[in-house]
Amino acid sequence: MTKRFLDFASLALATGLGVAYLTPIAKATLASAVTAVIYYVFARSGGDISLSMILVAAIVVIFFVGVAVSARVKSDEDPDPSKVVIDEVAGQLAAFLILAPVEWWSVLAAFLLFRLFDIVKPLGIRRLEAIPNGWGIMLDDLAAGVLAAIVINAAILIANLVI
Repeated sequence: MTKRFLDFASLALATGLGVAYLTPIAKATLASAVTAVIYYVFARSGGDISLSMILVAAIVVIFFVGVAVSARVKSDEDPDPSKVVIDEVAGQLAAFLILAPVEWWSVLAAFLLFRLFDIVKPLGIRRLEAIPNGWGIMLDDLAAGVLAAIVINAAILIANLVI
């Protein structure tokens, strides 16, 4: 493969197949929203295969592809470019881990929590950004997604106990 093709493919994947180019602002939020809609439609369509298994497999693949392509797209001048949104895709999917029930309100809550934690980066998540070679770009969003999954699932569990 030529360097030119690898650069193009990396940019296409890093930008969420071009989703990042659909808006001049809030690229990460748009990528997360698109991911949430795709997840909701897929999860509600039913099927015989375990949604959790598919979700974990997708997160793992997207994470490692994201490490590679974001390392290729970033630069010394811009170590975490806003056009790189594959990290939001992986993080948003992580926010849906073990989500039950999968309803519009739970997907919306997981989306909002992920965006909040991705922006605020609580509990030392911001330190993950400093890890080099694409790892930091992906790890901080994955951590924000896992934290969102913990919070939304705990909230649902508590609500079910109270009700």
